[in-house]
Amino acid sequence: MNFRVFDSYEEVSAYSAELLAEVISEKEDAVLGLATGSSPVGMYKELIKLHEEGKLDFSKAKSINLDEYVGLDGSHDQSYRYFMNTNLFDHVNMDKKNTFVPDGTTDDLMEGARKYDELIESMGGIDVQVLGIGPNGHIGFNEPADELKMNTHVAELTEETIQANARFFASEKDVPTRAVTMGVGPIMKAKKIILIASGENKAWAVKSLVDDVITTKIPATLLKLHPDVTVVLDKEAAGML
Repeated sequence: MNFRVFDSYEEVSAYSAELLAEVISEKEDAVLGLATGSSPVGMYKELIKLHEEGKLDFSKAKSINLDEYVGLDGSHDQSYRYFMNTNLFDHVNMDKKNTFVPDGTTDDLMEGARKYDELIESMGGIDVQVLGIGPNGHIGFNEPADELKMNTHVAELTEETIQANARFFASEKDVPTRAVTMGVGPIMKAKKIILIASGENKAWAVKSLVDDVITTKIPATLLKLHPDVTVVLDKEAAGML
């Protein structure tokens, strides 16, 4: 793992955007594994800026998102499809037909998950995967457990994750309790991974990335087995290193 620590979230965002832009510049039809939540928002703003300055062309790129809440369709303002449209896709020259987010409203969620894995394979896998990290060490919605799922699946969210996400909803009871999430298989198969962490509440999870333990109880520790991971941190997230 390559750790980069910056003084501010803004610097974290700018550097993360540079890393992702390098991939697109080297491969114009790159498959971008994208994430939601507060961690990548600044990076998306920087990518939009690069596009508006004529420095980054998304026209042939494709994207595949990590996850989506069960029960929220793309018009819901807390769905991850809505998040991606609002924070990136509406502002760059990316064909939305080439942007993919799991369907959390289909009648057969398991079949939808199976088809999502087939889609990833049909795209040739992921060139660069962007990740956040939960305070409990989750990646995507792969929550701490005795076992982790290899493939895309329906995940039951932990109480800690529901509480962490409640700030985006009117109340905690409005937070969905399940999500369709990419499993650790496609994440680990990505050619390159960029993990973004900001804030003191991520420091414990970040510290787990530097010790000698790999455990499903802290899913992010599996990333130690990946050959190309860059962890981009602000000083608060790096505070326990």
